[in-house]
Amino acid sequence: MAGVLGPALESLLRMPARPQDVKIGPLKVAPMGFGTWAWGNQLLWNYEPSMDAELQQVFDLAVESGVNLFDTADSYGTGRLNGRSELLLGEFIRDFKGAQSKKNRVAIATKFAAYPWRLTPGQIVKACRGSLGRLQLDQLGLGQLHWSAANYAPFQERALWDGLVAVYEEGLVKAVGVSNYGPKQLVRVHNYLEKKGVPLSAVQIQFSLISYGPDQKEVKAICDDLGITLIAYSPLGLGMLTGKYSPSNVPSGPRGALFKQILPGLERLQSVIKSTAKKRNKTVSQVAINWCICKGAVPIPGVKSLSQAKDNLGAVSWRLSAQEVAALEEAAATAPRGMIQNIFQTK
Repeated sequence: MAGVLGPALESLLRMPARPQDVKIGPLKVAPMGFGTWAWGNQLLWNYEPSMDAELQQVFDLAVESGVNLFDTADSYGTGRLNGRSELLLGEFIRDFKGAQSKKNRVAIATKFAAYPWRLTPGQIVKACRGSLGRLQLDQLGLGQLHWSAANYAPFQERALWDGLVAVYEEGLVKAVGVSNYGPKQLVRVHNYLEKKGVPLSAVQIQFSLISYGPDQKEVKAICDDLGITLIAYSPLGLGMLTGKYSPSNVPSGPRGALFKQILPGLERLQSVIKSTAKKRNKTVSQVAINWCICKGAVPIPGVKSLSQAKDNLGAVSWRLSAQEVAALEEAAATAPRGMIQNIFQTK
């Protein structure tokens, strides 16, 4: 066959096919997106404005590589940098120099904080319009409630849900979703929106090999039953599943204290991930992200450098075997404690 097809066509045939898109309501997205929590966050992720040029390169590389889902929030960014993540995404979309067809595929998912002063549907609409302004967009791909108020202000919940109805009916979003909702509250919001004629397209929860307990499993089963897409945030456990850290080598800042509590119990899991990565000629991060994809979730690992983006992109175009998935889960189950959950996570 060599020489018959010509070098250009032979090269094309050797290229891996773009992975099949996943549906989030009306949206078609790659099996993995990118999270932008770090973009503007100085407290946990040591963001500095000098990083912006590289973040633009990260965005460009992702879009050129087929990744089109970018998750952000109106509360991302610390202090005076609040909203910085959305502002940067808006600039990066505007300044993207690649093909218009790839630019058109970009789907922005943002989240509206359930601040105590957001007590009416109109305030969620106002928040959505604020996000659209920072993002320089006319319509969001996915508008999500960042968390539920059920744990501390249940009276506020109905207004938040009606806010989702309003932004959907006004055409400000193509689809709606929720974040940090547990199984019971997820069913409640789904049923409420359904009665209003608004489909719930996504739920975003912490979902990884160290955040895969009964609640996560139940949420995934509900998603499968109701046609909701599960978006997995922190698929690398804030970095604990990257292979970069150990009990004697933890990151500085608030993450370090958490890592010291959890990492000592992850020795077996880390060993299995590393052996799987070696056998597959992949990295530790790629194995951990691929596990999420194999479970039917759309992982959104955070990225703040080109090296991280390139590493994460290597998680998409292949799949772990059922036996490898089972071995990873068996090892994860031996950990004495898993990842700490978001304080707003509901039952």
